[in-house]
Amino acid sequence: MRVDDFDYVLPDTLIASRPLEPRHNARLLVAQNGQLRDGSVMDLPDLLTDKDILVFNNTRVIPARLFGFRGNVKIELLLHRPRADGLWEAFAKPMKRLHNHDRIVFADDFAADVLGRVEDRVVISFATYGQTLSSCLEKYGHIPLPHYMKREDDAQDRKNYQTLFARHDGAVAAPTASLHFTPQLMEKLAAKGIRHTFVTLHVGAGTFQPVRVDDTKDHVMHSEWAEVTPQTAALLNEVRQKGGRIMAVGTTVLRTLESATGEDGIIKPLADETRIFITPGYRFKAVDVLMTNFHLPKSTLIMLVSAFMGMERTRQIYEHAIANHYRFYSYGDSSILFPEAS
Repeated sequence: MRVDDFDYVLPDTLIASRPLEPRHNARLLVAQNGQLRDGSVMDLPDLLTDKDILVFNNTRVIPARLFGFRGNVKIELLLHRPRADGLWEAFAKPMKRLHNHDRIVFADDFAADVLGRVEDRVVISFATYGQTLSSCLEKYGHIPLPHYMKREDDAQDRKNYQTLFARHDGAVAAPTASLHFTPQLMEKLAAKGIRHTFVTLHVGAGTFQPVRVDDTKDHVMHSEWAEVTPQTAALLNEVRQKGGRIMAVGTTVLRTLESATGEDGIIKPLADETRIFITPGYRFKAVDVLMTNFHLPKSTLIMLVSAFMGMERTRQIYEHAIANHYRFYSYGDSSILFPEAS
């Protein structure tokens, strides 16, 4: 399919640069039974039953953006993922100014050595001088806010860009649909008997990279680490066997569950890299309902939504959201999507 088929025009005034407080006050666009309704995230329990289950991504965002110098040249690194050999892959700017064996100095006690390249990334080894990498990142790293916010991160983002469920370090972008969940909303869901569980997908820096091809068949996804435990897989299979629905809170959860599900519809344990790329024509096997924020034009995520809801329905959803002044992207409002029966 043509990437241009997933384009739309968004006024800059609708791009959210800060979240609402409390977070559950965000608006929720409900797409169900051929209708579009405007609501609030706090309405979510009324849209589900006690047979249904919510699935969250419990990844935690690390301060993955680093600024340093190779000699007199300023270098920006955006960490992508750790490797099994202890090295890291990262996007670099300016990439052309880096060569093998270059050292990038972030501080007197923190540096990185360039050891090679893989695809569009550099491979680096960190020098932490007896400290843990985690402590160095907390001290010198920055929260990698999406470019469309057009501002630098600050202390407030260290809190705002983490979900209530953040447990496992590794993501460089937040699973943003989960950002709307607060203790008050979780209590309201529990009071109705609606259960939840977790998967892990460490969102890589590839989520910030634009689709640079003209046709979707030519796009190559970056790999990301995903995990579905045996206990979670068994629970979700039981929910479906008893007639309940699986609601993915965010596209990261949807991609994880679809990666873990066979053609027979059975969700299996998973602990591996995934490069799943979902476009219209894909047959969904695991997820019945999707809660998701509004995504960038021509992005892989709006392609995923178009596959889940259909191209024309997705256009209607986005046109409605723009006309009714929903707040877009990571810190914006959300939607809950119920596919039409085929």
